[in-house]
Amino acid sequence: MKINLAYGEGQLSVELPDNVTVIEPSHRPGLADERAAMLDALDNPIGTASLRQQIKAHSKICIVFTDITRPTPNDRLIPWLLNYLEKCGAQRENILLLNALGSHLPNSREQLEKLLTPDVVCNYRVLNHEPENPHALRQVSTTRQGKPALLNRHLLEADVRIITGFIEPHFFAGFSGGPKGIMPGVAGLETIVSNHGRENIGSPHAAFGILDGNPIWEEMRDIALLAGPSFLLNVALNEAREITGVFAGDLIKAHRVGCEFVRASAMQKVDAPFDLVITTNSGYPLDQNLYQGVKGMSAAARIVKESGNIILAAQCRYGVPDGSPYDALLRRAQKPQDVFSLIENETFAEQWQAQIQALIQCRAEVHLFSELSDETTLAAHLNPCHSIEATVNENLENGASIAVLPQGPLTIPYLA
Repeated sequence: MKINLAYGEGQLSVELPDNVTVIEPSHRPGLADERAAMLDALDNPIGTASLRQQIKAHSKICIVFTDITRPTPNDRLIPWLLNYLEKCGAQRENILLLNALGSHLPNSREQLEKLLTPDVVCNYRVLNHEPENPHALRQVSTTRQGKPALLNRHLLEADVRIITGFIEPHFFAGFSGGPKGIMPGVAGLETIVSNHGRENIGSPHAAFGILDGNPIWEEMRDIALLAGPSFLLNVALNEAREITGVFAGDLIKAHRVGCEFVRASAMQKVDAPFDLVITTNSGYPLDQNLYQGVKGMSAAARIVKESGNIILAAQCRYGVPDGSPYDALLRRAQKPQDVFSLIENETFAEQWQAQIQALIQCRAEVHLFSELSDETTLAAHLNPCHSIEATVNENLENGASIAVLPQGPLTIPYLA
């Protein structure tokens, strides 16, 4: 059986046994008129007044947008949104576009132009969030662990806050989008590290599809609300990156509606775990580095047998990223289990990704098909895979069960 896996900006075709089980989100067609749907959502939002009613002539407006690691169609949404705001009387000089980097590296001008279009970058003020710059942050409270809850000052100083993004299953925050655009999107690194700490990541409720009772999401929500009222503009996407739904309005209420919309197509039930699960990281931009690839591993880990095998196909065109805190932590560990003792005694930026990876590797062998060198793959405690077909044959006995997640973490498989 030939299966096409999402990989980089294209697809990876693999030949697999005929008994393979393919698990994908239920298909939703793209909206016939994406722009019209967005404009209608802005004028008829969920749980709050229309965005038009909230704009005054001299309103200071902060638009938060997702960075280069996310597939949000910013190049469509942001120009449409800006045009809408100016028709509502907003002044261009009062509009700031803030890149929700969280703890990620800043995006270059070239990357911002790809994200937002060159016209937007040329004609509007666009800033990368600075999670470690104290002058760019303001304290709004403290986290549950007693650390400062810091948010970007530009967001706090705005009269109108518009949080854009897209909703997908998230491996420890339940779903992306919503308050996640603020926390961790434009939060201080110290705040993010506290929220993504060892105990929270270890909670059984910090998982795909869970919001209520999830300590990570609930604190994200609480801190985001401290910024003041924020208007949400989130979308749902299909495998072709077409918009399938627009969710605008109150930060929490509109997000909930969007999450249930996504849940209906993303949640896929299986009857029993599999000996081997092949997954992706849903292609570019999410599979641009190994750090993001842990999401694909996590989706597979939900349905793999104890001591089974996972094969992750993630291009990793930008490395681990090499030299990142995640990379450094993995290199300090002699084996995956060492991560637990390291983070018990020290706090590391991006330790959450290494912790989740180590938890997965306690359950299954993980093989990586990517552009990374064998040395880099082995330093991350993963098994280099040069041929998915060969790795399947090497790790399976006759009659073994195989599952494939061609879209990776865009699917939430779960055991009945």
